[in-house]
Amino acid sequence: MSRIGRKPIEIPEGVKVAIDGQRIVVEGPKGKLEKEVHEDLVLSQEGGKLFLKPKQANELLKSTKSVWGTFRQIVFNMIEGVTKGFEKKLEIEGVGYRAAVAGDTFSAEVGYTNPSQLKIPQDLQVVVEKNVVSIKGKDKEMVGQFAAKIRALREVEPYKGKGIKYDTELVKRKLGKRAATTTAGA
Repeated sequence: MSRIGRKPIEIPEGVKVAIDGQRIVVEGPKGKLEKEVHEDLVLSQEGGKLFLKPKQANELLKSTKSVWGTFRQIVFNMIEGVTKGFEKKLEIEGVGYRAAVAGDTFSAEVGYTNPSQLKIPQDLQVVVEKNVVSIKGKDKEMVGQFAAKIRALREVEPYKGKGIKYDTELVKRKLGKRAATTTAGA
């Protein structure tokens, strides 16, 4: 049994949930999200709560166990996304490194000959303030994926700390050649 999968999902005020077979549609103040639930799971709504249960409760397959908690959390994130939304922040470190948003295009100058450009997905808002890039949206998966794409443009290198990193990420710094030569002679 999945400990996470068994937990009911509270439906807050102002959120509408529609279940049509394996499809769930969640609508709230920030917008609307749809998802197809795994075929081994059944969604049910009782009062102000949502329940996700396996179709065959007496014989739980390994594949069913592995997706039960995951899909429960995906549905929970859909409800949280249409009420509060999600945000990821990235920091850009390095001399001459900068980013800008023009229309639906994110461009970053991070040490390459030409600026790197990414098309911003329709449901996301990207804001650049000095060296901080803020990505907001209702779909947690989309926000995280776009943040990962931006970070992949230039990952932080461990010697000088130059690159793009999450605001909560800690970069392990290495000493380099200079420190190795000073300690070797002592």
